[in-house]
Amino acid sequence: MLSVHKVLRATSSLRITSAVSVARFSSGSHEDFQPKKKVMKDGLDDVVQMIGKQVKENPVMLYMKGTPQQPQCGFSLQAVRVLNAVGADFSSVNVLEYPAIREAVKLYSDWPTIPQLYVAGEFVGGCDIMTNMYNDGSLEKLMKEKNVLKN
Repeated sequence: MLSVHKVLRATSSLRITSAVSVARFSSGSHEDFQPKKKVMKDGLDDVVQMIGKQVKENPVMLYMKGTPQQPQCGFSLQAVRVLNAVGADFSSVNVLEYPAIREAVKLYSDWPTIPQLYVAGEFVGGCDIMTNMYNDGSLEKLMKEKNVLKN
């Protein structure tokens, strides 16, 4: 059975910096050099529906590699740090335990990377977007507007 981890973290005033760079591709590039998205839609419809349910039922939902207590990649670690810094109570799914969810969440959001953050049922972004929003204060503002922070 799929487990969703609930974690409560204290607020931190640390300024978090991003080590993420965003690759940009020219629309005029030959198709051999453009990014390819591997789409595996067969059999993932039920998983996509389950993700939709998880996103709607959990005010702050993070799909990540590893768990909040033991992230398995630097980007997931950074995402957890950001959520902890704003004092968010969040749920998470370790996509390494569920390969179907790992693929289906990319289809659900049309976003190619993990981690992925959802707030009040809406896709926010990945690690770089979360970090930028934290640094400019808009992540905490969004969470307060959506009534998902206790403060």
